[in-house]
Amino acid sequence: MWSLVPPLEETAMHDHRRLGRELDLFDTDPLMGAGLPYWLPDGAAVRHALEEYVRDAERRAGYQHVYSPVLGKRELYEISGHWSHYSEDMFPPMDLGGEQVVLRPSLCPHHALIYRSRSHSYRELPLRMAELGGMYRSEMSGVLGGLTRVRAIQLNDAHIFCTLDQVAEEAYGALELIRRAYRALGIEPARYRLSLPGPGGKYVADPELWRRSAELLREVLDRSGVAYEAVEGEAAFYGPKIDVQIADPAGRESTLSTVQVDFHQPEQFDLHYIGPDGARHRPVMVHRSVIGSLERAVAHLIEAHGGAFPAWLAPTQVAILPVSDAETDDAVRLLRRCRDQGLRARLAAPDAGTLGARIRAARLVPYQAVIGAREAAADQVALRLRDGRRLDAQPVSQALARIGAVVDGHDTALWNSDPVAAHR
Repeated sequence: MWSLVPPLEETAMHDHRRLGRELDLFDTDPLMGAGLPYWLPDGAAVRHALEEYVRDAERRAGYQHVYSPVLGKRELYEISGHWSHYSEDMFPPMDLGGEQVVLRPSLCPHHALIYRSRSHSYRELPLRMAELGGMYRSEMSGVLGGLTRVRAIQLNDAHIFCTLDQVAEEAYGALELIRRAYRALGIEPARYRLSLPGPGGKYVADPELWRRSAELLREVLDRSGVAYEAVEGEAAFYGPKIDVQIADPAGRESTLSTVQVDFHQPEQFDLHYIGPDGARHRPVMVHRSVIGSLERAVAHLIEAHGGAFPAWLAPTQVAILPVSDAETDDAVRLLRRCRDQGLRARLAAPDAGTLGARIRAARLVPYQAVIGAREAAADQVALRLRDGRRLDAQPVSQALARIGAVVDGHDTALWNSDPVAAHR
């Protein structure tokens, strides 16, 4: 089913909770519980496109992907420091065979164990380990809302194990991955924040650790040339971080992406590598998330685009509209060709209404492929773009190649200028 509402200017109409349900992207059920939304097919398509994008970007940047369990012994989080600094936001332990296990609030302790499970040489570093994995936060019901604050989170997470000399370069590379992803997603950060510790006992007590970490992140931000502000009280309990802030239509800020430098957990888990001198050395752990949690990322994308996603993200990329029943067979063949090319396409048959009504129903779809008698006879298609442009009829193979190029290139433009495809 296609959208019932177009992108609107009013802030209330851009609320992802409203749009997400009206666009059939996600919903909730009281039997599943608060803060536990489920994804409908169109929402799952957006999420899957995001997952494919980030995995491919990470692979190209030299990351290796792993899977780790969503449960761990309480002792694991005592070692990492989560239990003493973060237990109020964790679900209660479960008794299992005389042991206590916990739904993990973070992936980093698991990745530290994966690193520790094998010996490492300095020649292997930096070792970049990534995972799209589940984690769980015991959020209070009063702060839950749509996809932005949930209890079950699918996080695009990664941890880079490196030498001290490699930290700045790795953190800079992570920040560049984030900036490229934002361009592909068509979103703008509200600001960059250097999150530092504040007063109170929720931080690891090691002044030298904090000084070195903050100095490295300042170096990265200065090199990147982005304006930023230092804010106390927003650091992780184990170290400072770069937070990339986003804002909803009402101006409310939240953190989407992060880069963090961590000297604490390598010490806690006794991580090491063998240096060129044959001795054991402690690696540094750089935490980073390119698009943060998939839930918050999709929530922001819904609001930023009003449901009119970039073509590569759109749940339906091509709406196929035969003018009459006589062109239905040709439309079905086009549908198959789209799907064979990997495009997400749907058929809007004449029995769904007049051509004008079907075009309006598919107004958030990037490409509307109209097939009349003339196009069917010539194996052509007349494309209407979501932005209102109407392109001259062109061979189906040419149209699909052009659409495929936009989608595969993660372009935010619907159609690149081309004299062959002049628009009316």
